[in-house]
Amino acid sequence: MPDVSNLPLIERSCRSCTLCCDLPDIDELDKPANTLCRHCVRDQGCTAYAARPGTCRDFLCAWMSDGDWGPEWDPTVCHMMVYAQGPQLTVLVDPRHPDFWRQEPYLGQLKRRAAEAAPAGGYVIVYVGDEVEKVQGD
Repeated sequence: MPDVSNLPLIERSCRSCTLCCDLPDIDELDKPANTLCRHCVRDQGCTAYAARPGTCRDFLCAWMSDGDWGPEWDPTVCHMMVYAQGPQLTVLVDPRHPDFWRQEPYLGQLKRRAAEAAPAGGYVIVYVGDEVEKVQGD
């Protein structure tokens, strides 16, 4: 059976979202966090899409790949990019909307996910620019 864990959900697409070209650091491109990639046109996409590095080619945010994330988690709506790294759930917040993650329904859902992950050693961490905060579960 083929591995479908890194395939996008059929009903979802990136559309105008370019947060993954902006928020994370991408070593292969010498791109620091919170700096738009030199190959990206904000809200349009990658100008080097066919030649993008493996890091970009293999990446899908949680909203694109996991149906447990509702429509409110569409990055163009929530201004956040969420992805899992082993036991860690990482939330990168668009610095242009630094407090959006503290609003509902986002904070409540992040607290619930932190509580669910804790027994197995998992956690939720939020990055807003250079600030980092671990979300405590309820």
